[in-house]
Formats: sequence, C-alpha cells, structure tokens
Amino acid sequence: MTFSDAELDRYARHLVLREVGGAGQAALKAARVVVIGAGGIGSPALQYLAAAGVGTLVVIDDDTVDASNLQRQTLFGDADIGTAKVTAAAQALARINPHVTVEAVPTRIDAANAAALLAGADVVLDGCDNFATRLNVADAALAARIPLVSAAVGQFEGQLGVFRGWEAHLPCYRCFVGNDPARADASCADQGVLGALTGVMGSLAALETLRAIIGFGDDPAGKLLVADLLAFRFRTLALPKDPGCRCAG
Repeated sequence: MTFSDAELDRYARHLVLREVGGAGQAALKAARVVVIGAGGIGSPALQYLAAAGVGTLVVIDDDTVDASNLQRQTLFGDADIGTAKVTAAAQALARINPHVTVEAVPTRIDAANAAALLAGADVVLDGCDNFATRLNVADAALAARIPLVSAAVGQFEGQLGVFRGWEAHLPCYRCFVGNDPARADASCADQGVLGALTGVMGSLAALETLRAIIGFGDDPAGKLLVADLLAFRFRTLALPKDPGCRCAG
C-alpha cells in the first residue's frame, strides 16, 4: 500500500502516532466500512471516518434530508433538504477527503438484503433509528463474523458497544438487548435529542471503528459505554455472554 505526497501530508498526525503509523494508515486505506444510517450518529461518524482515510465507505439509508435533521446531522445544510441522505453524504464526504471512495445505497436494510449489503465489510457501524433494523444488521454481522460497532442516543443519553459474538467469551448484540423485534421505538421526533450528543456518540463510534481496523489500545468488546450528559458522567459496564443466546450455540 503506497501513499501519494498529498496523502502523506493529510495523514501526518496519524503517521506519527506509534499505535497507528504507516501500517495502521495502510490498513485504513484498504478497509471497507459499512455505515447504517446517515443521521445523527452516522453523520459525524462518516465525517471522521472519511477524514481518517478509510478507503471505502458504504452508506446505507433510505431517507431524505429534512429541515428537522439540521440541528444534529452536520453533514447537511439547507441546500440538501429534500435530497437523498446518501447522495448528500457522498457529496459532503468527497469535499472532506477526495481519496476516499463512497458507495451510496439508498435503501432500507432488512433481513432479506442485510447479508448482501454487508458482504466484504471489515467493520459495520450501526447508527440507525429503529430496533428491528438493528437486529437485522446485528444478525447479519454475526453470521458473517464482521465486528459490529453499535451506537444509540436518546434525549441526553447515549450508548456504545462493540460486538463480536462469534468469539466464545464475547456477547453478541442479542445478548445485550434480547430478541423482541416488536419492542416500541422511542424516536427523536417524539422524545427529542440534544444535537451535540449525537456528535459525541458518532465520534466515539468512528473511533471504535478505527480501533477495530487498526487494533490499538484495549479491546472494548464485551463492554458497554453509557453516557449521561445531564449528569456529566460516562460509565463502562461489563456485558456477559448469554448462555441461552443463539450465538452461544
């Protein structure tokens, strides 16, 4: 993997990090990351993944930009209202880093197409806004043995976990949330969400995606990061593997 002079200048602050260096940056350039949702979490995550030099970003979202998105979805502006989010995201990411390939997929991921849409991914980052989709993505990632970075927000709280449930001692997403796809979703439209919170959780999700590709620091799998921004508090909880879950056989 070689870098142009322009890329060397762009990634200089990564290259001097001992934990990243040339090998880590080359891993980023060779990586394919699938991002589910270009909304509150996906928007900042995509910006940092593109800026970091992830070679291929696949953006999956079937929604269009609405004025109510602009309070938190920082990839978009007034001129994007009414445009497909994946189209507007691809245009914005090209401005951030022309060395990154963006594949825009304007569809809703479900049980029927999830395996095909995730095929070939090195990491899946899920920031979607409904529980049924999260289960479909998690099941497909587990079956394909693709690390899953899952982030969620509501009002002033956020959650972030990394799941590799095919490993004997680590939980899958269903170990954490259970198996009920019919549970009620609490939408941002109903409950509200602090815009800056999505930036925090989306950036953390991008960081964990980079960690999954490069392999620096402590392994976060099997833990859940919980952010409570009303209380100015972050907590890390242990997530055990459920012996009764399908991932445990």
